[in-house]
Amino acid sequence: MNPELVEQITKLVYEKLQSQTEVIVELQHDGEVKFWNHTTNREPQFSVSPGREVRKQAVETNQIPIVESDEISERTGEAVGIENPFNKEELDELISQTPARIGVGRAGLRPKTHTWLKFRYDHAAAVDAVYGDVNPALLNRLALFKVNTKVVDKEVYVRRPDFGRKLSDEAKQLITQKCKKAPTVQIIVSDGLSSKAVEENLEDVYLSLNQSLQSLGLDSGTPFFIEKGRVAAMDDVGELLKPKVIVYLIGERPGLVSAESLSAYLCYEPRLGTIEADRMVISNIHKGGIPPVEAGAYIGTVIQKILKYQASGVSLVQKE
Repeated sequence: MNPELVEQITKLVYEKLQSQTEVIVELQHDGEVKFWNHTTNREPQFSVSPGREVRKQAVETNQIPIVESDEISERTGEAVGIENPFNKEELDELISQTPARIGVGRAGLRPKTHTWLKFRYDHAAAVDAVYGDVNPALLNRLALFKVNTKVVDKEVYVRRPDFGRKLSDEAKQLITQKCKKAPTVQIIVSDGLSSKAVEENLEDVYLSLNQSLQSLGLDSGTPFFIEKGRVAAMDDVGELLKPKVIVYLIGERPGLVSAESLSAYLCYEPRLGTIEADRMVISNIHKGGIPPVEAGAYIGTVIQKILKYQASGVSLVQKE
């Protein structure tokens, strides 16, 4: 995300808040509004001061922060969390178990300033993830050629999921020309609803998965990238290349906790007419969830199980 854009949006929101309502809690002269990193459950990584630039602070830990209910922000002078909660110990325990916005408190009938700005920051990150594009340098580095679906632009992609499930005629021709036929495993990558997820996690997942396939003695086909693709686009690929298993690495729909989460969808012999119950997914692949390297290795073991039982999804569960 562009730091300058974040700063501009933050300033506009901050000024609007001050102009529309009375300031319940006065900020100190050098007051700052703290942000939590939206991609991990770490200590505060960004802080914004009125008239100052966004600056990064050192990240010392990878633990979910425990917010004391009666803590007073040293920089804003604003109480953090709920003041005088009925059961402080239980509230602190709940906060320590989730990155969700619980126990954040309110200023009158509205959220507190730092909570509201954090919400706007996370929402902006989610929008960027959906409308951004994957860096071509990453695709070149991993030797992934690019094809398109029937989607012409992002607005159509968001409004018409069915268009993202079908490859364009040009894509079908290119895949047929460039890709190995009937491989055991076919790896596909797509930006899906988060280009950021691909940029942040793909390389580690992809390299780890390839190493896992090699160690298991499984041959893989020619990998490629589908721009603006949906999960069911694997059915078209299955019809063209006839692989045993398809692994579809795709950016998840971003939320307000993480906009960088990647998913791996797997299916045994996908074809046109494949139902969703025959697909399986390993989701939440990112630094704050399943580590990308670990995910790649785990996907290899799942593929081995799919090939053993010649099934995936609900059918695999039944056969096991």
